[in-house]
Amino acid sequence: MEKVGNHNSISRKLILSLALMLSISLTSFAQDAAPVADASTSAAPAAATGGDAAKGKELFNANCAACHKLDAKSTGPALRDVASRREVGWLYKWIHNSSDLIKSGDADAVKVFEENNKIPMTAFPQLSEGDIDNIIAYTSEPKAEAPAAVVGAAPVAGAEDQGTGISNNVILGALSLVMAILIVMLVLVNRVLRKVAAANGIEVASKEPSLPVWKAFVRNQFLVLVTAIFLLLSGAYFVYGFFMQVGVDQNYQPIQPIHYSHKIHAGDNEINCKYCHSAARVSKTAGIPSLNVCMNCHKSISEVAETTATPEYSKAFYDAQIQKLYKAVGWDATSQSYTGKTEPVKWVRIHNLPDFVYFNHSQHVTVAGIECQTCHGPVQEFEIMKQFSPLTMGWCIECHRKTDVKMEGNEYYTKIHAELSKKYGVDKLTAAQMGGLECGKCHY
Repeated sequence: MEKVGNHNSISRKLILSLALMLSISLTSFAQDAAPVADASTSAAPAAATGGDAAKGKELFNANCAACHKLDAKSTGPALRDVASRREVGWLYKWIHNSSDLIKSGDADAVKVFEENNKIPMTAFPQLSEGDIDNIIAYTSEPKAEAPAAVVGAAPVAGAEDQGTGISNNVILGALSLVMAILIVMLVLVNRVLRKVAAANGIEVASKEPSLPVWKAFVRNQFLVLVTAIFLLLSGAYFVYGFFMQVGVDQNYQPIQPIHYSHKIHAGDNEINCKYCHSAARVSKTAGIPSLNVCMNCHKSISEVAETTATPEYSKAFYDAQIQKLYKAVGWDATSQSYTGKTEPVKWVRIHNLPDFVYFNHSQHVTVAGIECQTCHGPVQEFEIMKQFSPLTMGWCIECHRKTDVKMEGNEYYTKIHAELSKKYGVDKLTAAQMGGLECGKCHY
């Protein structure tokens, strides 16, 4: 009898494939997470003065941090290991009243005063010698070294997979292998069935040629007409949608030459929008803040706190942006003075209305009392600023239709509001009812 197929070879192939898939799965379970170094195991040595470094840190942040940093010069000199450079008794006198020490002719006091642009230090007579010892203990702590990155270590913060589950790549690989096995099995079964049919003299019926689909479609004139109408309407719809989006730059988010985080400034630090964009209260435009506004704060802030860093933006990245600001304004952080060498910053404009549209920020911000977030979105959450609203004509008209006119403390609208509210039979008028839909309001 003629053999119709080698079934043992098929079974052997299936067993080998399943064994391979099982070995891959077991390998994924055997992987162990790399040990993560615990930073808390290294403790700083005690300060030589016997003060409490923890209390000293609180006192330093409350009294000294505005003008001093531990490892970099600010308004005053860096204070790391200051006890090794000055006697403790001299530090007591200097901190309690530096002016008296300078007037006494003390050589060290005069030298420090002249090295720091003759900026007088604030006197702190309220600090006891014990408080100063605590501050010295804090400044005497060695600088913490950044932990070395462990190659191949999984991230700890916010990580969902702690090494105990199966990787998604392994699961997808196993599924792909199963699909490949099924395809191979179907091919082998097809071959076996053909051999069985040939061995038993069974003739496999061939498929009769059928009319191609496209020919059948062309012969049906009604179907062709309906399809043509559908394609024309669909094309007109998409063409209309395309042209309606011309000039609409919603979610436009360019990269600026100096990275500015609204999330840090307006969000974490709660800086009012109109502190930087002061022109929005009195002018047509909100204006681009000049760099001297930035330097009001950043003369004393040359680096960000460790807690400011995010997985996407490191502390080193933010510090580098502050250095770009210093370079643009010509600020020398070491000497705490301007060099006179400035560079222009080529900011990229984000919001840009057409030339035939008139919009006045002061009318909306000061008169109407509209919050900046109404049009610009939750800027306090934006790491990179973007155009939040579409700024289309329809969007503006819809706002005028639903926004009531602010009457509190606005006598300009009192008479016309009384007349129009009586005409429309309402207590509060919208901007549209006050003429906010007239063409000449925005186009003239």
